[in-house]
Amino acid sequence: MIPAIVGPTASGKSELGIKLAQQFHGEIINLDSVQVYRRIYVATAKVPPAEQGGVPHHLIDLVEPTENFTAGEYAKLAIATIEEIEARQRMAILVGGTGFYLRAITHPVFASPATDLTLRERLMKVRDRHSPEHLHRLLRRLDAKAAAAISPRDWSKALRALAFYFQTGRRISEAQKDLPPPPPLASRIRIVALSPPRDLLYEKINRRAELMFASGLIEEVKGLLESGVPANAKAFQAHGYRRVVEYLQGWRTREDALNQMKLDTRHYAKRQLSWWRAQAEVKWLQRFGDDQQAFHEASDYLSMMRDKDL
Repeated sequence: MIPAIVGPTASGKSELGIKLAQQFHGEIINLDSVQVYRRIYVATAKVPPAEQGGVPHHLIDLVEPTENFTAGEYAKLAIATIEEIEARQRMAILVGGTGFYLRAITHPVFASPATDLTLRERLMKVRDRHSPEHLHRLLRRLDAKAAAAISPRDWSKALRALAFYFQTGRRISEAQKDLPPPPPLASRIRIVALSPPRDLLYEKINRRAELMFASGLIEEVKGLLESGVPANAKAFQAHGYRRVVEYLQGWRTREDALNQMKLDTRHYAKRQLSWWRAQAEVKWLQRFGDDQQAFHEASDYLSMMRDKDL
């Protein structure tokens, strides 16, 4: 059994993951697309070593912010890390909110060219200006076969297919041939998803954004830009970083950047919940991860699934 503790941002995934790792003699594998980047900390929710409860954490601080790290690259590292942890008779526990990373583990990703960052930024702006579903409608006009295989809510996959089309002039549905089968370990992944009350989640998101600004987010981004990290780096696509970059470039006031960060993050949380609701066989917990009852429910479920898998 390989537990995957998922859910929207600020729902308490890390807290729950650490408690479960302590319970099941496990080690945590990061499942968050922002935490793979070095030198960005304030808005990433990386758990400081002193707060990791003695639980080893893997696949954090892997690459520089200038690198375009892909889901396919992540999946290769994650699968190798799972195998290494299990070889030591420990339990690998995936923890994070990036659905596309988990999908890349369970469904091998087509090895397309690295997405052009300027093109990605343009497509992200189209998504923000209209809706995630708008990207899917655009893809349907350009590559109907690819669109038919993608959920209208799965904007990450739609964006990737659009980027492939605009960069190569080919439809990804035509180029995507002979993908390898899912790895054997994919069938052992058990998803536990947090879904705390929406109003309380949004309040927590707003408070956390304010704390990030107060804790030096602007100074962190300014230092990265001055060190040569380009404003359109993929690492800056995380909501807090995007809006701070715009503030430092003079496009927003500080207050506007903070308010937009709050709104972006609330919308992101909603999209994350939609993603996980579209997945099959998910154990839902209607609580925050630091709720003791959430731990009991998750522990009981995973114990049952582990016994069932034996």
